[in-house]
Amino acid sequence: MGFDRFMQLALYAPGLGYYARETPKFGAMPDSGSDFVTAPELSPVFGELLARQVAQALQATGTHEVWEFGAGSGALAAQLLGALGGQVHRYTIVDVSGSLRARQRERLAPWGERVAWADRLPSAIEGVVVGNEVLDAMPVQLLQRSAGVWHERGVALAEDGAFAWADRPTDLRPPVEVEGEHDYLTEIHPQAEGFVRTLAAHLVRGAAFLIDYGFPEGEYYHPQRHMGTLVCHRAHRVDSDPLADVGHKDITAHVNFTGAALAAQDAGLQVLGYTTQGHFLINCGLLQKLELLPQAGRAQAAKLIMEHEMGELFKVLALGTADAHWQPLGFVQGDRTHRL
Repeated sequence: MGFDRFMQLALYAPGLGYYARETPKFGAMPDSGSDFVTAPELSPVFGELLARQVAQALQATGTHEVWEFGAGSGALAAQLLGALGGQVHRYTIVDVSGSLRARQRERLAPWGERVAWADRLPSAIEGVVVGNEVLDAMPVQLLQRSAGVWHERGVALAEDGAFAWADRPTDLRPPVEVEGEHDYLTEIHPQAEGFVRTLAAHLVRGAAFLIDYGFPEGEYYHPQRHMGTLVCHRAHRVDSDPLADVGHKDITAHVNFTGAALAAQDAGLQVLGYTTQGHFLINCGLLQKLELLPQAGRAQAAKLIMEHEMGELFKVLALGTADAHWQPLGFVQGDRTHRL
């Protein structure tokens, strides 16, 4: 089968997939039983600063609802709801994991009926959409260039019953030509780009902020990135073998932000901004916030913007409907839209 199908099953198959299991996933340290940390778990400052951007977007678009895709432990939702107060009349979560939805309900119980869960999108969304580390968890297709010939890399069963790699020639190609003749492994992202197009079809008034690790197209398909970006996370350690311990670890690939932006534009949205997480949070007031924190909290919050932590690798992409004529505050300095 194609790797995208394998990744879908490994992550989301009912009762067997990684995100379908009841095990902890999000946490700051391995002794919690978690596998990786996301920005909301690292520091509540992340959600408090993102709330400033969401508040501006709600006011600029005249809306009162927030939609969050892939809400994880519910930490970001709690931070946003706490900071935004009455500005949010409805907070709707879309999450494919039943076990995570249960944890979210428990964590977000204090906000009562203001929080809802949706299994499908309505015909029209009016509000602000948030997605933190959502696109990287969407299945990817693998392309392998060997001896100058492109193959789609999939998964088969070996004679001993173990999973093994299997390549077959394909007409699929990366969105840009990869220079050189050397063997080259990479990913393409039809599901992530399809998600953005679907979002564009439903968002009639509002804005979207997608936060994830990744690169623009020119960096993603750089000739030297010949091993791709696909990795696995387990117990806060990283490995490159998604065929081992299937269902017991996260599988993820970096985001091609150029592809996401083009998919949005082709579907009728406009790019309102693109920058690093570090620049975004500084624009939203992180430096002033740091001055008010105790030393321990300051050290954790600083990791959100440090280049060797989350500050440079993580990016923020802002999208708006075609009639948007406002500048999101998170992009007033350091905007990199011209690099997409």
